[in-house]
Amino acid sequence: MPVDHAGLAPATRRWLLDLARRTVRRALDDGRLHLPDLDEAPPDAAAPGAAFVTLRRDGRLLGCIGSMEPTRPLALDVAAHAVDAAFRDPRLPTVTLDDWEHMDIEISVLGPLHPMEVHDRAELLAALRPGVDGVLLTSREGRGTFLPSVWHQVGSREEFVDLLWRKAGLRAGRWPDDLLVERYEVDEFGEHDDPSSS
Repeated sequence: MPVDHAGLAPATRRWLLDLARRTVRRALDDGRLHLPDLDEAPPDAAAPGAAFVTLRRDGRLLGCIGSMEPTRPLALDVAAHAVDAAFRDPRLPTVTLDDWEHMDIEISVLGPLHPMEVHDRAELLAALRPGVDGVLLTSREGRGTFLPSVWHQVGSREEFVDLLWRKAGLRAGRWPDDLLVERYEVDEFGEHDDPSSS
């Protein structure tokens, strides 16, 4: 049964953040992905889950990679994407030991995808919930997603949609006839959060 994305225990959040940090450190040492023993994972981390791992240093993005749907235990997904974000984000240089010592880790555990019944840009803009919705666009012309955290970096619904359109490789001002728009929510937590207050 997939993890309840809104119900991760504070201890599980701390465990996942520590797992992500340890996994990147071990990969820095030997270049390999070390997956955790699921027998040692909290039950909700051993359940199927999908997550994005974001690494930042002094607010600067070091890497962000994840999965949209749960295909493996959450602990394995977080460990794999921590290494992916550190070393395989094609937009950015690989993380160094100095980066590791100063980086902040944020994990976004995704809830289920829900199709949005929208048929043009105006309907999409009206339906969006700023600060709440992550959005996935899928078309034969391209695919892309923005996590809800992107809302903090944009000034309006219009800017959010324009940037997502560009990320997905879609032509500005055009609504593909096969476009599927899906929304999702996340359970987002980071090393600077106080999990005990969540």
